[in-house]
Amino acid sequence: MAWLYLAAAAVFEIVFALGMKYSQGFTKLGPSVLTAVAVAGGLGFLGLALKDLPVSVAYPIWTAVGTLGTVVFGFALLGEALTLAKVLSAVAIVGGVAGLKIASS
Repeated sequence: MAWLYLAAAAVFEIVFALGMKYSQGFTKLGPSVLTAVAVAGGLGFLGLALKDLPVSVAYPIWTAVGTLGTVVFGFALLGEALTLAKVLSAVAIVGGVAGLKIASS
């Protein structure tokens, strides 16, 4: 169940990051409320996941999935550039998180 909580936390993390962009500095009410709910949801589900998962694994996974999702959705929804440097950096993030998971086993 902890992994499902972590997955939910990561989804909320992506929504939080995108909501920040759409809120335009918290000047738009709807996206601002969505952002606040996403922050609470992300931290809440991360807290539930941390009851059973080591923080040295769960937190990096949460931030990595949030980062990768934000890069993908930034490209798909916001028209942001997806450069070779961004792709290679994303691969490095995945490698680092995989390394932390392997090292903790």
